[in-house]
Amino acid sequence: MQACLTSDMTSSLSPRLADIVDALPLRQGMRVLEIGGAPGAAARAVAQRIGDGHVLVIDRSPKGVAQVERLAASEIAAGRMSVRCVAAEDFELAPGEAAYDLAFAIRVGALDGRHPRAGEQAHRRIKAALVAGGKLFIDGGDPLREIKLD
Repeated sequence: MQACLTSDMTSSLSPRLADIVDALPLRQGMRVLEIGGAPGAAARAVAQRIGDGHVLVIDRSPKGVAQVERLAASEIAAGRMSVRCVAAEDFELAPGEAAYDLAFAIRVGALDGRHPRAGEQAHRRIKAALVAGGKLFIDGGDPLREIKLD
């Protein structure tokens, strides 16, 4: 069962972003990877919905990572979120890090076809970071579409 977003969290999301978060197949306790997630609004909303789960935001921009750290300081301090500065095509799980149940990305060129070579590598890296049967969703559907990682 999904928990509802608080009114504070809902008001911080654009209608488009709220629709995307609503479309994710989230459940309590999930581990979720957001790719290119700065400034962290979607990740914070996801963290609220998955309870004692965990959201890792990766972003290639140090400035973007700093934004997430600042805006999600309470979620990070509570252990519900973390952030890492890395491009999707270079991402690897840290030693001992558990795999993720689901990954999502919004406006990430390596995943939406704008950068096909980076996309091939990113797909391999994301697949390796997901549990068996884990799914990748990107924007561009209604409002999301699943990317097959086979």
